[in-house]
Amino acid sequence: MGYVTSLFARKMVTAAGDTIDGAAHLRDAGIDPDAPWDPKAMIPAVTYYDMLERIAAEVDVTDLPVRTGASMRLDEYGALGLAFKAATTLGASYARVERYARLWTGVVEYELRPEARGTLFILHRPGERRLGLRLSNEATLASAVSIARQVSPVPVVPLEVLIRHPAPKSVTAHENWFGCAVRFGTELDGILFSQDTLAQPNILGDVGISRYLVSHLERELSEIADESPLVARTRDAIAQALSEGTPKMADIARGLGLSARSFHRRLSEHGMSFQTLTEETRRDLAKGLLRDDGHSLAEIAFLTGFAEQSSFTRAFKRWVGVTPASYRKERTGS
Repeated sequence: MGYVTSLFARKMVTAAGDTIDGAAHLRDAGIDPDAPWDPKAMIPAVTYYDMLERIAAEVDVTDLPVRTGASMRLDEYGALGLAFKAATTLGASYARVERYARLWTGVVEYELRPEARGTLFILHRPGERRLGLRLSNEATLASAVSIARQVSPVPVVPLEVLIRHPAPKSVTAHENWFGCAVRFGTELDGILFSQDTLAQPNILGDVGISRYLVSHLERELSEIADESPLVARTRDAIAQALSEGTPKMADIARGLGLSARSFHRRLSEHGMSFQTLTEETRRDLAKGLLRDDGHSLAEIAFLTGFAEQSSFTRAFKRWVGVTPASYRKERTGS
């Protein structure tokens, strides 16, 4: 099952305005409307499409994708947004999206493809061309131009925009936003840029910062290759909360921008339970701390969420087969 960042859902709801019950739509999609916005909080793509179609049943969504895309801000994309800014040229910025987009979506791939008139920035999204997917594609293309305009010192105007599905009842908003012809019913979804546009230096381009951010993104990319983003982020959240005691699932879910029900369901889809993740995180954290003589056993018990050292010792022996003291002696010789 593919996932997309909950940021897109929140942006669509916001752009739809007060004519819909945005909080209800977010809750139905498994997103806590009161939680902080976090681009790493993911939801299933089909859930996102369902939400868009429910909104379309209530309001005219002809220009909703354009307004949503125009509202996207690089600062909301985390490290990837910063890397987009720090790239030396607009073409290099889009190359970052081509490589690292997996950090915010599991259903879309991007491609930079040279052609006679310039370079196509292509959006590859498989699946049935249902309304929710069509709206999402239009918003994605609009956002690609929005973020480009935030880094370029000169106006960014594509040569043309190509969209696979049929045109909506009006394309005026689309053409006004992109500033060029928008062709529907084509063979691909993409934006054609001139070579001069992509060669334009970015306002905040910086080679040193760019190199640092790319190394950070490479680490993130390697992590999600081995484990789902949700599971990895859950482990991190549990580890940070352990010093306050055993964390509660509802609190961790809220911190990740999800409802408890959606959080439980999505962990189950990855073959995980919150209890299992908590136990594994406690065990791995304890083993790491025991390899360092800088913490006493009592401190490690506290840092892994135990009220008493004796409870920690029993749990650790159950996990590993030896006591914490024996484990430390075997690893450090002390």
